[in-house]
Amino acid sequence: MIMFDTSGRGLRKSKMDWVLLGAVAAILAAGTLAIMSATVALPAYGHIIRTHFLALPLAALFFLFGWSLNYQLYQDQWKILYGVILLALAAVLFLGVTDRGSKSWFHLPFFSVQPSELCRVALILVFANFLDRNSSRVHEPAMLLKGMALAAPFFYLLMKQPDFSGVALTFPVIIGMLYCSGARLFHLLVLLGFGFIAGLLPVLWTMLSLHPDWLEASDILQAFYSLRAFGLPALGFCAAVAALAWFFYWLSKQFRAYLPPVYFLGGALVVILGFATAVWAQGQMKEYQRKRFEVFLMPAADPKGAGYNLLQAQIGMGSGGFLGKGVFSGTQARLGFVPERHTDFVLAVVGEEMGFLGTAGVLLLYLLMLMRILGAADTAQGQYGYLVCCGVFTMFLVYMMINFGMLVGLIPVAGIPLPLVSYGGSNVVASLWALGIVESIYARRMALV
Repeated sequence: MIMFDTSGRGLRKSKMDWVLLGAVAAILAAGTLAIMSATVALPAYGHIIRTHFLALPLAALFFLFGWSLNYQLYQDQWKILYGVILLALAAVLFLGVTDRGSKSWFHLPFFSVQPSELCRVALILVFANFLDRNSSRVHEPAMLLKGMALAAPFFYLLMKQPDFSGVALTFPVIIGMLYCSGARLFHLLVLLGFGFIAGLLPVLWTMLSLHPDWLEASDILQAFYSLRAFGLPALGFCAAVAALAWFFYWLSKQFRAYLPPVYFLGGALVVILGFATAVWAQGQMKEYQRKRFEVFLMPAADPKGAGYNLLQAQIGMGSGGFLGKGVFSGTQARLGFVPERHTDFVLAVVGEEMGFLGTAGVLLLYLLMLMRILGAADTAQGQYGYLVCCGVFTMFLVYMMINFGMLVGLIPVAGIPLPLVSYGGSNVVASLWALGIVESIYARRMALV
């Protein structure tokens, strides 16, 4: 007989998933070695290592805090948590410092803090509460819109920094949680359509900027390129989409298809809102962020400029062979050929020094960690714990896919670290807090009595 123990007392099973903890510890050890090797030749080596080893015990405390605290408290205090999210992200716009084109950091005496990392985990906790409390109505379009309205301020404040990487990471997490909560596939496809349009148009406009000869040869492409900023062409495009939706609705009535008008209205709104978001994002983008699109589309076009990072990282990754050159023996990283080698391209260091075997080992450890998170979700007491695990699982999955994908050229360089491996105190603290919450859900799971 299965019994639910909401207090977490009297469980006959272990209160700690030791397999998950072992996988996390092994990934952290591999990441620490990669960071030490990647930065040993840098002038700021002492500062980087000192910050990293300062962040590790702080992250361990966050892990223990997340594990020991009953996770259901987050659901009870979701309003306070949501207020802290918005306050922190708004405060960084006024009190933060600009680093690499984004105003995303608080500089403190001994270290810097990127609040969006912790806020992302907090958003998972808040959004899981929303889905749990509306579980019987999650299939309704109105609930879907309310959920997106709940997450919209988070995305808006990230865009104002601007932190496009944070948006690209968090949006799939929201979609994944909606899917796990039982939202209709059609509604999720509508959201994905919005995200696809909002993300694809800046890429296409960047591609046209790389090929001015295409613009000279086509009036249609010139008209499309003129839509990249708000103005009369953009307003005309929105009006044309609305008119086209009305025409198809009228046509369906003539052929007695009897399709609900919401389909046509929804389709028009997806296109118009996705287009408007893309135009706004295009205006918010910094030059270095546009360069990342250019590198993705044409990595060899500027091997000494925008494409240098990616090409050198791929060279370093491939030069390691099967077994690698040995820890602290890599040449591409140690001689400085791979920029950002301790953050964005830490996998290139792992590949060069630990070879294919080491890279595959990190990947397998990540997959083991993800499997254990799914195991915690499967045995969670209630819907809230299940949804929190689903959100954390999706977050780490997207992190992993982006990092491995951008290194092989399948995804644009996004400036997103690989949690537990890349250098970044805020990220490792937020990651271990999230994993501590998963352990809390595991400790209070269903017990067999």
